[in-house]
Amino acid sequence: MEVGGIQALRRWRARQSGKVGLVPTMGALHSGHQALMTRARAESDLVVTSIFVNPLQFGADEDFVQYPRPFAADLEKCEEAGVDFVFAPALGEMYPSAPEVRVRAGRMGAVFEGEARPGHFDGVLTVVAKLFNLIAPDVTVFGLKDIQQFCLVKRMIADLDFDIEIIGLPVVRDGDGLAMSSRNEYLTGADRNRALAIPRALEAAAEVAAEVPSGGGGGPAAVEAAARAVLDSAAERGDLEVIYLSLVDSADLRPCGPDFRGSALLLVSATVGGTHLIDNLPLEF
Repeated sequence: MEVGGIQALRRWRARQSGKVGLVPTMGALHSGHQALMTRARAESDLVVTSIFVNPLQFGADEDFVQYPRPFAADLEKCEEAGVDFVFAPALGEMYPSAPEVRVRAGRMGAVFEGEARPGHFDGVLTVVAKLFNLIAPDVTVFGLKDIQQFCLVKRMIADLDFDIEIIGLPVVRDGDGLAMSSRNEYLTGADRNRALAIPRALEAAAEVAAEVPSGGGGGPAAVEAAARAVLDSAAERGDLEVIYLSLVDSADLRPCGPDFRGSALLLVSATVGGTHLIDNLPLEF
């Protein structure tokens, strides 16, 4: 496994042939990231994992400086997953000066996480576009926990004509049901227990969705109500604060009407002990 910045990457890339898979990350890797790397390995001949904490996607009051950077441990996890090259550029390499030209995420980037974090997805798409240009992957693999991010990268690939296949890996969960996330490191033991209301809400929604008759009306509203009841109860106990809960069309992230038919996503975001958590559930109606 080789490790380096832009020049090392270019030298390495010039020597390679075969299909290249990319797993973009900001480090603080866990087994969920390794699952992405394993999938990239299955889809390609060579795997590149990027480790870069991107300042463009952090707001003024967010945790860029405090964001965990366990680089040595991250390299071990990449080695275990069979990564061929770890792209770990310095901040000054990626942004020698403040970029004047950026990718704009549009309407889909201004709702949900984008509403709570203005400019966040502009920063995400800008750095992903840079990674695509630098690495020239054939395939890229993203986790579906950050489903809005996945939808936006998929749309950017289509709108900007990147010749890249994007693959989404279903949410990887710990044994207690909580979606794996680098931000889980911020949770105390008590806060982690409180956070379990989020997967319980999704489970309640899935149970209701399974009971909705095919072609029956009102299913979307009942599914969303089941999840909301669990989260409202947790909020009343002071366990968490709900930022949003919404059932949306997976194609464009617009809210589902009562008679919606097709592929949907139940999106949830909440803060637990000051930690911002997101999760989602794909559904069919």
